[in-house]
Amino acid sequence: QVQLVESGGGLVQAGGSLRLSCAASGRIFRDYAMDWFRQAPGREREFVASINWNTGNTAYTDSIKGRFTISRDNVKYTVYLQMNSLKPEDTAVYTCAARKGDGTYDSWGLGTQVTVSS
Repeated sequence: QVQLVESGGGLVQAGGSLRLSCAASGRIFRDYAMDWFRQAPGREREFVASINWNTGNTAYTDSIKGRFTISRDNVKYTVYLQMNSLKPEDTAVYTCAARKGDGTYDSWGLGTQVTVSS
């Protein structure tokens, strides 16, 4: 099983930037993808972005396109989520997850809090 640890969350003013990291350890297969999700208080968890470990192909939810960028470091086994032009509605707990090639999830991190003040 893959172990995931997120970091980089914090408090930032609207318009600011943060970079989240998700460090992975354990057995990671080439067909895995890494997903970022977020959950705001009182709301459902929502998909944010994903990246394939092997191909680097990415996907984003519409609300963050052009503001967030997902990337990976295959040497450090770390996935990043660069978040720019942050808005108060981006406030949430951000969690990374390792998705297997069959679409099921190997593991989830504990999450990191992002708070954007207006």
